[in-house]
Amino acid sequence: MLLYNTPLAPNPRRVRIFLAEKNVTIPVRDVNLMAQEHKSEAYAQINPLKEAPALVLDDGATLTESVAICRYIESLYPDPPLFGRDSREQAFVEMWQRRVEFRLFTPVALAFRHSHPALARLESPQLPQLAEHQRPRAQQMMRFLDGELAARRFIASDDFTIADITAIVAMDLTKAARVEIPQDLPNLSRWRADVSARPSVVP
Repeated sequence: MLLYNTPLAPNPRRVRIFLAEKNVTIPVRDVNLMAQEHKSEAYAQINPLKEAPALVLDDGATLTESVAICRYIESLYPDPPLFGRDSREQAFVEMWQRRVEFRLFTPVALAFRHSHPALARLESPQLPQLAEHQRPRAQQMMRFLDGELAARRFIASDDFTIADITAIVAMDLTKAARVEIPQDLPNLSRWRADVSARPSVVP
């Protein structure tokens, strides 16, 4: 297998953290985002959507979308389980993964893409008003997560899962996206410190 990666982008980082949690190493080829290598015709043959990550399988097929790649890796390397151990756990992990992706990860990513000067050439046109609209949405989800994390160690359960990976990548992007993290969220702060200390998450 071969993973096409962009070192600074959040979605490939989710896959890298997932692989590290599994203690799995596969060949990686970096795509230079700022040089717009992902827009090249050569890369379009790998992923017609011209996005990263992309995982080329042993049979030559290409799998894109970070969570889909993670699900495939989970099927090959089931331990430790990061999508849940049984049907009930898997359903709750899926619920929380989607909640975090749509209500935290996506708003932070949009705020980043539509406000950071370095991305002006990649996100054309940049819409600063869109970034402003997304920031309070992300903060609203942070407050919701703080309440939920009062009852358990991690987002979906007391076990670390893909939902935590998505959430920590979003939280780590907040500074660049200029999304202020409310200070009165002790449970979220505790969770963030715990997750950030994991070897897979340390940059």
